Amino acid sequence: MGEQRSVGSIRIFAISLALVALIACGSDPRGDVLTDVTGGSGPGTAGGSDLTSGAVTGPQGGEQSSSGGGTSETPERAVAAKLGLPPRFAVGLGNDASGNDPNEANAFTLGPKLDIHYMYLSGFGWRTWNSPEGAYVTNYANAAKSHGVVPMFTLYQAAENGEGNLDAFNESTFMTGYWKGVRVLFQKLGDFGAPAIVHLEPDFWGYAQQKSEDPSKLPMKVGSLVSECAGLPETVAGLGKCMVKLARLLAPKVIVGLSASSFGAYDSSGKSDPARIAAYLAKVGGAEADIIVVETLDRDAGCFETAVDSQCQRSGSFWWDESNVAHPNFHDHLAWAKAIRLGAGKPLLWWQMPLGVPSGAAGGTASHYRDNRVRYLFDHPQEFAAAGGIGAVFGTGAGNQTTVKTDGDQFKNALTGYLAAPAALP
Repeated sequence: MGEQRSVGSIRIFAISLALVALIACGSDPRGDVLTDVTGGSGPGTAGGSDLTSGAVTGPQGGEQSSSGGGTSETPERAVAAKLGLPPRFAVGLGNDASGNDPNEANAFTLGPKLDIHYMYLSGFGWRTWNSPEGAYVTNYANAAKSHGVVPMFTLYQAAENGEGNLDAFNESTFMTGYWKGVRVLFQKLGDFGAPAIVHLEPDFWGYAQQKSEDPSKLPMKVGSLVSECAGLPETVAGLGKCMVKLARLLAPKVIVGLSASSFGAYDSSGKSDPARIAAYLAKVGGAEADIIVVETLDRDAGCFETAVDSQCQRSGSFWWDESNVAHPNFHDHLAWAKAIRLGAGKPLLWWQMPLGVPSGAAGGTASHYRDNRVRYLFDHPQEFAAAGGIGAVFGTGAGNQTTVKTDGDQFKNALTGYLAAPAALP
């Protein structure tokens, strides 16, 4: 995690990346790798495990949302329309600043046109990365718009005191700064006046669910500090609902999403439990949000396989079988994701997918670690759409990972081919 800033970018980036990498590695229980989604046909195949059909129904089946003129459309197409995107599976890139000018981000210089560009807003300091306060959001939003791309921001303020430190969310001093950041973000996007995506607090909801699946057991400062949310509970549920409410009030063109952390809950066999995760998200703001954000892996599989890179010290199985015979494999993950889609009743957006290049040899070297998620997604985009996805955004979750500058044009060429024959949304 972490990303390059546009003022004092090199020094600040190094500090932030070190902090976020420390959080994300080592003791990180996230299981974003979904190694617990293995064996059998994978967990959570509610609504069927067909990953080739374009049909995705809601929790009660036949889920559709109505648009004007009596025309009905799926939630996936409704979200794409609100973002001004065509009704096909979208592709994005992010965490890719190349200098002080937002227009130099790799997403805007790659060649083939992307749909979405994302950047991190880490801790509380992002408000002053540029002047005046919050201009970082304005600058990157305007850059994306000028290139015909939808801007996306991952709000990661929980990292200010360590993302697993949930006690801080019931402290007035911490939460005054926290809510200030939320308000500035949505005010800037309201002023921006065009479609954008805000991804709220990756990992945070998983840590909260681990603490207690009853949101009322986790107190947090909400209405006592945010007048617009005075009627909401002073709990983690009030926190999520309040963030979505502020988005609606201050930036009505924004699409908002919470993260589904695979480590939030496990079933009796030790596998990630998508039904419980989806049910929890609905309680803490997911029901009011527009999308749910999911992950495959937050950095290259080969980085973990080397077992020496300080950025990748989690144990587990990270390389997924593309034939979907051995485990872990892609159908395991897609069954899990589809269960999240059905349980939460919201379309999915894959985020921070790694950019590594496939190799028959495990591991690799810094900036050239192997991975096969780019290849699999672009070879099977309809499977991701059928699972309930509106798109996928790629990017590095730590230092030393493969990028579009070090992948031998794998991503660029795959995107070019995809745009010639894209996957339609259900």
